[in-house]
Amino acid sequence: SGGESLLQPQFFKELFRICKAEGIHTAIDTAGCMLGDDVKEALHYTDLVLLDVKCIDPDIHLTLTGKPLQPTLDFADYLAKRRIPAWVRYVLVPGYTDRDDLIEKHAAFVAGLNNVEKVEILPFHKMGSIKYELLGMEYPLKDTEPPSQERVENAKRIYRSRGIKVN
Repeated sequence: SGGESLLQPQFFKELFRICKAEGIHTAIDTAGCMLGDDVKEALHYTDLVLLDVKCIDPDIHLTLTGKPLQPTLDFADYLAKRRIPAWVRYVLVPGYTDRDDLIEKHAAFVAGLNNVEKVEILPFHKMGSIKYELLGMEYPLKDTEPPSQERVENAKRIYRSRGIKVN
Protein backbone atom coordinates (compact mmCIF):
# COMPACT_ATOMS: atom_id res chain seq x y z
CA SER A 1 0.00 0.00 0.00
CA GLY A 2 2.97 2.31 0.42
CA GLY A 3 3.76 4.24 3.54
CA GLU A 4 4.13 2.64 6.95
CA SER A 5 1.40 0.08 7.52
CA LEU A 6 2.25 -0.22 11.20
CA LEU A 7 0.65 3.18 11.65
CA GLN A 8 -2.66 1.30 11.29
CA PRO A 9 -2.05 -1.87 13.32
CA GLN A 10 -5.72 -2.60 14.02
CA PHE A 11 -6.53 -2.56 10.31
CA PHE A 12 -3.63 -4.73 9.28
CA LYS A 13 -4.26 -7.12 12.19
CA GLU A 14 -7.87 -7.63 11.05
CA LEU A 15 -6.88 -7.91 7.39
CA PHE A 16 -4.16 -10.45 8.17
CA ARG A 17 -6.48 -12.40 10.49
CA ILE A 18 -8.96 -12.78 7.63
CA CYS A 19 -6.19 -13.68 5.17
CA LYS A 20 -4.82 -16.37 7.50
CA ALA A 21 -8.32 -17.83 7.93
CA GLU A 22 -8.47 -18.13 4.13
CA GLY A 23 -5.01 -19.68 3.89
CA ILE A 24 -3.44 -16.59 2.32
CA HIS A 25 0.24 -15.89 3.05
CA THR A 26 0.77 -12.55 4.78
CA ALA A 27 3.75 -10.20 4.55
CA ILE A 28 4.38 -6.68 5.73
CA ASP A 29 6.95 -4.17 4.50
CA THR A 30 8.03 -1.89 7.34
CA ALA A 31 10.78 0.24 8.81
CA GLY A 32 9.93 -1.34 12.16
CA CYS A 33 9.81 1.96 13.97
CA MET A 34 7.02 1.05 16.38
CA LEU A 35 6.28 -1.96 18.53
CA GLY A 36 3.26 -1.38 20.75
CA ASP A 37 0.86 -4.05 21.90
CA ASP A 38 -1.36 -3.50 18.83
CA VAL A 39 1.59 -4.14 16.52
CA LYS A 40 2.60 -7.25 18.46
CA GLU A 41 -0.95 -8.60 18.12
CA ALA A 42 -0.92 -7.91 14.38
CA LEU A 43 2.43 -9.65 13.97
CA HIS A 44 0.77 -12.77 15.38
CA TYR A 45 -0.92 -13.12 11.95
CA THR A 46 2.18 -12.25 9.91
CA ASP A 47 4.08 -14.88 7.93
CA LEU A 48 6.93 -12.66 6.72
CA VAL A 49 8.32 -9.23 7.54
CA LEU A 50 10.33 -7.22 5.03
CA LEU A 51 12.30 -4.96 7.35
CA ASP A 52 14.06 -1.87 6.02
CA VAL A 53 17.12 -0.81 7.95
CA LYS A 54 18.25 2.42 6.34
CA CYS A 55 21.60 2.49 8.16
CA ILE A 56 23.15 0.78 11.18
CA ASP A 57 24.77 4.01 12.37
CA PRO A 58 22.31 5.91 14.62
CA ASP A 59 23.41 9.38 13.48
CA ILE A 60 23.28 8.58 9.76
CA HIS A 61 19.97 6.78 10.23
CA LEU A 62 18.53 9.88 11.92
CA THR A 63 19.87 12.10 9.10
CA LEU A 64 18.34 9.91 6.38
CA THR A 65 15.00 9.13 8.02
CA GLY A 66 14.39 11.75 10.70
CA LYS A 67 13.75 8.82 13.09
CA PRO A 68 15.95 7.13 15.69
CA LEU A 69 17.48 3.73 14.85
CA GLN A 70 16.91 1.93 18.16
CA PRO A 71 13.20 1.20 17.64
CA THR A 72 14.07 -0.58 14.37
CA LEU A 73 16.74 -2.66 16.09
CA ASP A 74 14.32 -3.49 18.91
CA PHE A 75 11.73 -4.51 16.31
CA ALA A 76 14.27 -6.80 14.61
CA ASP A 77 15.14 -8.37 17.98
CA TYR A 78 11.44 -8.93 18.72
CA LEU A 79 10.95 -10.67 15.37
CA ALA A 80 13.92 -12.91 16.10
CA LYS A 81 12.63 -13.79 19.58
CA ARG A 82 9.24 -14.68 18.09
CA ARG A 83 10.97 -16.43 15.16
CA ILE A 84 8.92 -14.49 12.64
CA PRO A 85 10.68 -14.91 9.28
CA ALA A 86 12.23 -11.72 7.94
CA TRP A 87 13.97 -10.37 4.89
CA VAL A 88 16.17 -7.48 5.93
CA ARG A 89 16.67 -4.69 3.45
CA TYR A 90 19.74 -2.48 3.47
CA VAL A 91 19.57 0.73 1.48
CA LEU A 92 22.91 1.48 -0.19
CA VAL A 93 23.25 5.28 -0.42
CA PRO A 94 26.58 6.61 -1.70
CA GLY A 95 28.18 8.96 0.78
CA TYR A 96 25.97 7.72 3.60
CA THR A 97 25.51 3.95 3.93
CA ASP A 98 27.92 2.49 1.40
CA ARG A 99 30.98 2.47 3.68
CA ASP A 100 32.41 -0.99 4.24
CA ASP A 101 32.58 -0.50 8.02
CA LEU A 102 28.85 0.27 8.16
CA ILE A 103 27.98 -2.67 5.95
CA GLU A 104 30.17 -4.94 8.11
CA LYS A 105 28.45 -3.68 11.28
CA HIS A 106 25.02 -4.23 9.77
CA ALA A 107 26.00 -7.72 8.56
CA ALA A 108 27.20 -8.56 12.08
CA PHE A 109 23.85 -7.43 13.50
CA VAL A 110 21.89 -9.49 10.96
CA ALA A 111 24.11 -12.54 11.53
CA GLY A 112 23.06 -12.44 15.19
CA LEU A 113 19.37 -12.80 14.30
CA ASN A 114 17.95 -16.33 13.99
CA ASN A 115 15.02 -15.50 11.73
CA VAL A 116 16.53 -13.68 8.75
CA GLU A 117 16.05 -15.63 5.54
CA LYS A 118 18.00 -13.19 3.40
CA VAL A 119 19.24 -9.63 3.00
CA GLU A 120 18.22 -7.51 0.06
CA ILE A 121 20.57 -4.74 -1.00
CA LEU A 122 18.48 -1.82 -2.21
CA PRO A 123 20.58 0.55 -4.31
CA PHE A 124 19.62 4.19 -3.81
CA HIS A 125 17.57 5.75 -6.61
CA LYS A 126 15.96 9.13 -7.14
CA MET A 127 12.37 8.01 -7.73
CA GLY A 128 11.27 9.64 -4.47
CA SER A 129 12.41 13.07 -5.61
CA ILE A 130 9.09 13.76 -7.38
CA LYS A 131 7.27 13.57 -4.03
CA TYR A 132 9.45 16.36 -2.68
CA GLU A 133 8.93 18.42 -5.83
CA LEU A 134 5.15 18.03 -5.64
CA LEU A 135 5.22 19.11 -1.99
CA GLY A 136 7.38 22.13 -2.82
CA MET A 137 10.23 20.76 -0.74
CA GLU A 138 13.93 20.52 -1.49
CA TYR A 139 15.08 16.92 -1.99
CA PRO A 140 18.00 16.45 0.42
CA LEU A 141 19.64 13.74 -1.71
CA LYS A 142 19.26 15.55 -5.04
CA ASP A 143 23.01 15.49 -5.68
CA THR A 144 23.42 11.83 -4.69
CA GLU A 145 23.92 9.39 -7.54
CA PRO A 146 22.97 5.70 -7.40
CA PRO A 147 25.78 3.36 -6.30
CA SER A 148 27.90 1.64 -8.91
CA GLN A 149 27.34 -2.05 -9.58
CA GLU A 150 30.80 -2.62 -8.09
CA ARG A 151 29.69 -1.09 -4.75
CA VAL A 152 26.49 -3.17 -4.78
CA GLU A 153 28.51 -6.35 -5.40
CA ASN A 154 30.96 -5.34 -2.66
CA ALA A 155 28.09 -5.08 -0.17
CA LYS A 156 26.79 -8.47 -1.23
CA ARG A 157 30.25 -10.00 -0.70
CA ILE A 158 30.35 -8.65 2.85
CA TYR A 159 27.04 -10.30 3.76
CA ARG A 160 27.96 -13.55 2.03
CA SER A 161 31.25 -13.65 3.94
CA ARG A 162 29.12 -14.03 7.10
CA GLY A 163 27.04 -16.82 5.59
CA ILE A 164 24.05 -14.56 4.93
CA LYS A 165 21.97 -15.17 1.81
CA VAL A 166 21.76 -11.96 -0.21
CA ASN A 167 20.25 -10.81 -3.47
